[in-house]
Amino acid sequence: MTDSARNNAVVLLSGGLDSATTLAIAKDRQFDCYALSIDYGQRHTAELNAARRIANALGAVDHKILTVDLTAFGGSALTDTSIAVPTTGENTGIPVTYVPARNTIMLSLALAWAETLNCRDIFTGVNAVDYSGYPDCRPEFIHAFETMANLATKAAIEGDQVTIHAPLINLPKKDIILTGLTLGVDYSLTVSCYQADAAGRACGACDSCCIRRDGFTAAGIEDRTRYRNV
Repeated sequence: MTDSARNNAVVLLSGGLDSATTLAIAKDRQFDCYALSIDYGQRHTAELNAARRIANALGAVDHKILTVDLTAFGGSALTDTSIAVPTTGENTGIPVTYVPARNTIMLSLALAWAETLNCRDIFTGVNAVDYSGYPDCRPEFIHAFETMANLATKAAIEGDQVTIHAPLINLPKKDIILTGLTLGVDYSLTVSCYQADAAGRACGACDSCCIRRDGFTAAGIEDRTRYRNV
């Protein structure tokens, strides 16, 4: 691996608040960032437009959007329009917005691109504090995937071990927001809502909206999110 390649990192970029902050952190750590977004058939496709804006604003070297159609399997309110996105705020276990194998698939695609770029660093914005109870947002999952990555790739076998960075995993939303602001993230560019409209306006009622809004309130920062009914 060349010295320049060692400064490369693939950053998973959904278009939401957490992934935008993660991209800013990777940039601050002096990585040349290759942003990767996945169109998996999610109902909130406005986030992909947000990802384009964020990648440009934060100076990603390249930004790819790959299509993997998870609507073929369904099983989630985000990939099956017959399942309603919950807006009650109740927590009764893993919610229906959980997308089976989503983070495993996304990290696998990031791993493939990282290997072709000859880089050994991958960033993801998963969070195990202010999150919706998803099993693939836990530290155990990230550690397990990193172990698998270093068993499964030519680069790792030849000595270039892969590191999966999850810099937000133990941070509450308040601290994520404050961190991003110090790094110049414009959160008005981001879309976090599970059912944002085509213009990127949030519903204000889903779990993701509630977590985001509470984060801005706790941080004492104006919430510049665009809501449909505001």
